[in-house]
Order: sequence, then structure tokens, then C-alpha cells
Amino acid sequence: MSFQAYLDAIEQKTGKTPRALVDEATARGLAADDVKAGAIVAWLAEDYGLGRGHAMALVHVIKNGPQIGTKHVGSTGTHRDESATLWLDGRATHPH
Repeated sequence: MSFQAYLDAIEQKTGKTPRALVDEATARGLAADDVKAGAIVAWLAEDYGLGRGHAMALVHVIKNGPQIGTKHVGSTGTHRDESATLWLDGRATHPH
């Protein structure tokens, strides 16, 4: 599954775009540098029922923004992404 596919699945499960969840995490103080991933994972599991894998994908975005490594960009494997910049504003508005 690509990184973007994880975010799209999170939106489908929660009904919220990744950007909305990042904003919520920020408002809760969970985007601060000293907050550990486990606290974010626990919040996402409790409030949205997300499993660890999907939650960790969102942890990356909360902590690092929408940029990802280029290792799988343009590859042909199951983990390939179209871009090194993730789309956070929802599947319906994705330009691809």
C-alpha cells in the first residue's frame, strides 16, 4: 500500500481529511516536538479506531509535514507513490 493510500484509507474510515486530523492534533498539542508517537497513536485509536499502521502514517505527517522520501516515487511496486508530496486535502479534491 502506498503512503497516499494509507491517508486515503484514514479519510474513508474517519470521515476527516488528513489535513483536518493534523489540525486537530495541533489543537490538542499533539504536534509538539516533545510529544511521542505513542500518544498520537493512542488518540487516533481511541477517538477514531485507527490501527497502529494507519496511525503511524498520520504520525509521520503530523510530525514531518506532507513530504516523504523518494524511494518509492515512480516505482512499480505496491508501495509506489506518484509524488514525494502527500495530498492532505481529501480524496475528492486530489488532482491526480
